[in-house]
Amino acid sequence: MAAYKDEQRGTWYVSFHYYDWTGKNCRKVKRGFKTKREATEWERHFRMKEAADLDMTFEEFVQAYTRDMKPKLKHNTWLTKEHILRTKLLPYFKDKKMRDIRPKDIIQWQNEQISYRDEKGKPYAPTYLKTLQSEHHFTTFS
Repeated sequence: MAAYKDEQRGTWYVSFHYYDWTGKNCRKVKRGFKTKREATEWERHFRMKEAADLDMTFEEFVQAYTRDMKPKLKHNTWLTKEHILRTKLLPYFKDKKMRDIRPKDIIQWQNEQISYRDEKGKPYAPTYLKTLQSEHHFTTFS
């Protein structure tokens, strides 16, 4: 990964080729980075997202998922998904790499949701638990 100094602007940029999901060779240029490290880090994240690399963190995967799915869903449907992602899944899986999420991790997360009790001792409603269980499916790329 290479970054280049834009002498006129005093900033850094990246310029590289990659293959998109159709196999087409594309060129990508992104400008305006303050440091060379920021530029190369941005390129690394871009390439991981484009490659659907299992080395990406769950948080990075959620960003790609959001970019892909949000425009396809009705507003209220997205709000439900986004709430579950933000409040239930990200706190648990955020920093885990996708390749490191195992069925045992998902089962443990599910068990925590089932055993949850609010300040009044009430559990989640069965319908809410069913919604939670159906939303986690994309963590396994199924």
